[in-house]
Amino acid sequence: MLLSRDAQGQPVAIRREDYTAPAWWIDTVDLTFDLEPAKTRVLNKMQVRRNPEVPAEPLRLHGDELNLARVLVNGQGASFRMEGSELVLDGLPDAFALEIFTTCCPAKNTKLMGLFVSQDTFFTQCEAEGFRRITYFLDRPDVMASYSVLLRADKAQYPVLLSNGNLVEEGDLPEGRHFTRWVDPFKKPSYLFALVAGKLVSRSQRIKARNGREHLLQVYVRAGDLDKTEHAMRSLVNSIVWDELRFGLPLDLDRFMIVATSDFNMGAMENKGLNIFNTKYVLASQATATDADFANIESVVGHEYFHNWTGDRVTCRDWFQLSLKEGLTVFRDQEFSMDLCAEPSARAVKRIEDVRVLRSAQFPEDAGPMAHPVRPDSYIEISNFYTVTIYEKGAEVVRMMQTLVGRAGFTRGMQLYFDRHDGQAVTCDDFAQAIADANPDSELARLLPQFKRWYSQAGTPRLAATGQWDAQAGRYTLQLTQSCPPTPGQEHKQPFVIPVNIGLVAADGRALALQLEGEPAPQGESRTLVLSQASEQFVFTGLSAEPVPSILRGFSAPVILEFDFSDAQLLTLLAHDGDPFNRWEAAQRLGLRAALAAIRDPQHAAGTPVLSAQFLDAMREVLRHPQLDAAFKELVLTLPTEGYIAEQLDVVDPQRVHAVREAMRLQLATALAADWQWAFEENSDTGAYSPDPASAGRRALAGLALTQLCLAARESGDPVWPGKTLQRFKNAGNMTDRVNALSALVVAGHPLAQQALARFHALFKDEALVIDKWFALQAGAPDRGGDVLPLVRQLMKHPDFSIKNPNRARSVIFSYCSANPGAFHRPDAAGYVWWSERVIELDAINPQVAARLARAMDRWSKLAEPYRTAAREAIARVAAKPELSKDTLEVVTRALASN
Repeated sequence: MLLSRDAQGQPVAIRREDYTAPAWWIDTVDLTFDLEPAKTRVLNKMQVRRNPEVPAEPLRLHGDELNLARVLVNGQGASFRMEGSELVLDGLPDAFALEIFTTCCPAKNTKLMGLFVSQDTFFTQCEAEGFRRITYFLDRPDVMASYSVLLRADKAQYPVLLSNGNLVEEGDLPEGRHFTRWVDPFKKPSYLFALVAGKLVSRSQRIKARNGREHLLQVYVRAGDLDKTEHAMRSLVNSIVWDELRFGLPLDLDRFMIVATSDFNMGAMENKGLNIFNTKYVLASQATATDADFANIESVVGHEYFHNWTGDRVTCRDWFQLSLKEGLTVFRDQEFSMDLCAEPSARAVKRIEDVRVLRSAQFPEDAGPMAHPVRPDSYIEISNFYTVTIYEKGAEVVRMMQTLVGRAGFTRGMQLYFDRHDGQAVTCDDFAQAIADANPDSELARLLPQFKRWYSQAGTPRLAATGQWDAQAGRYTLQLTQSCPPTPGQEHKQPFVIPVNIGLVAADGRALALQLEGEPAPQGESRTLVLSQASEQFVFTGLSAEPVPSILRGFSAPVILEFDFSDAQLLTLLAHDGDPFNRWEAAQRLGLRAALAAIRDPQHAAGTPVLSAQFLDAMREVLRHPQLDAAFKELVLTLPTEGYIAEQLDVVDPQRVHAVREAMRLQLATALAADWQWAFEENSDTGAYSPDPASAGRRALAGLALTQLCLAARESGDPVWPGKTLQRFKNAGNMTDRVNALSALVVAGHPLAQQALARFHALFKDEALVIDKWFALQAGAPDRGGDVLPLVRQLMKHPDFSIKNPNRARSVIFSYCSANPGAFHRPDAAGYVWWSERVIELDAINPQVAARLARAMDRWSKLAEPYRTAAREAIARVAAKPELSKDTLEVVTRALASN
């Protein structure tokens, strides 16, 4: 499992079935850092012992771009050899002290993995395999050791010196230097190591846990950003309180620290006690952050804190088990955000938002060349498997467990999991077994071996449902059949365990009582059916009228539901379903049905109405509904995305999809113009700013209404609403309203947009995260006549653009290539050529970012000609680049193989 290149230096796959425990254990690690940007010196003293349960073999330590100066065994010089990037030692005693002295150059580390410098501050990122860029080590998650860390640096340049655990000593040194010593009381794998050194300021708060223990919480940022940390601190406090209340998991360190940096490949990193965050998920004020930013900060702060137990105290045995910590912790952060919602409607909105991410990103991944199980069987570069399948689908697998054992049963399972495995590196099987064992009478326990196919089988299952009504007997028979299409390496799938939440709705909107055949009495108006066979029948009795089935309520399983709903049935669900998810889903199905009919109709001409009068009337009723939550209305009235529409097609003409979707949006704007005006006026004044769900929902609906009014004005030539929108942009008292107004002008393509964009940049030129929004809004603008690509080229020449900063690269390059299909998929292939150039350029700087950009072409084989051939040529051009990183090479070679 240690070597990832063959004798010729070519990447080779690492396979889960080849896992073996390490031949050596490292019990303690004593690190000393003398921090200098050009040459940091690292002294690594370890206590090493042989693993008696594994056949004897040499000690092989991983390293990457290190300068090795000294190797001592028990204080004496030792012979060693280099095999590729590995340091190999033979003839070792069963237990010994190993000392390794190396140097590295953090200032030149553009990969942002290992130890790097960002704006004169030292940071680390060690997950998954970055620690080997700091020192030679057994850099694998099942090697857990106790760490003591001594940091030494110039005091004036680096007054703050942080590492994992608790601060046990600090002081001054000669020549203007100083030191801190940190000791982590808990064993951890190397990927959780962290250090930070620089000129930083902190927001501090002391809290007392339920057990009476006091803790110091700190959020470190650059000077000038301290006023933007209040929400992050509040989110951290809420996370600590929630985890102790919900799962009985307390904060276990004297202090807990968050540090923000603008140069970071990921959103954040859960290093034990010292979380390092992308500034995007820490900094927020009403003047600089949108409601979505506030919500994301709450979620990500929660996510990283929850890793303190699900990932740190119990970690994964190997990287194939990545979802053990990530899927579980995404589920926990989703539950946290929902539990903080005071209203049931806000909980429903959060659930719908999470499902939108899953269906727009994970379902296509399941159907593409990078499809892999939640627990992968092989990889070339582990960084490529930090995917929506591992995270979001993994969370859905955990959610199904909770559905099958109940909320209280899931909490019992979590407690058993920690009782068994605290301080260990374990597997997905260990987690599932604990949940089942804590609930021995549950369906999960009964079906556990079969349920675990969710971990081993890739692809999105299809749940085909048919209903048959027997009016004379008052019986409704629901037939459920499951299947799963082939994925790379897995042609045939066995049946999954699929929990199907179900309700029955009468045509007049009444919720019907559910009584299965053979039951003595009805059992509520919603229940969970468990499909474990390829096909099963469920017969409901005692019904007085033909029902409309509400299937997969709350999106109870990550499957594609196939049911031949009539328009009338969908309109009934949209108007009356007691399940908010299926109410939203009914609107999505109606919109999708209209889009697909127009796209597939060769006679459908541009400008011809796409949406039916019944659909428009239903949308009007939702918009004006007096009881529905504004955030829910905004979700229902947002049409399916171009990407989601494209996924429903076997062959995709991106320009036709774009044209039809734009026509739908314009039709919705013009047909409901008076209603949009009413909605804007009803929701445009939310009072003093607060990012709470109700206020954020009203701003979201007002923003959607403003966009629709500007679109309608573009069609009619009426200058009133664009003028009002520009004035709202100028007068906005918070970033959400300001961005919504700016976006409305940009989306409508109104000439006033340029004036607003210039003003926006002038106002926020010193706010990096806000300028990211400025770049992204332009790169993601609707394409009218091929004007976006030339604009994107110009944006890359802007003085504020730097391709070395991941946030800035994502704001321009990813916004165009990954989030703007109508502009990216050009008939002249210029978008593809530009993509290939950027992937190659980024690969030389930061392979992780390049590999993620390469994923923009995962679904190339679905494209119609001429796009398909041009896309393949662009991918092949990248694959042919000499010395391409294994990160990017794995993505493009798998894409080409999907032909």
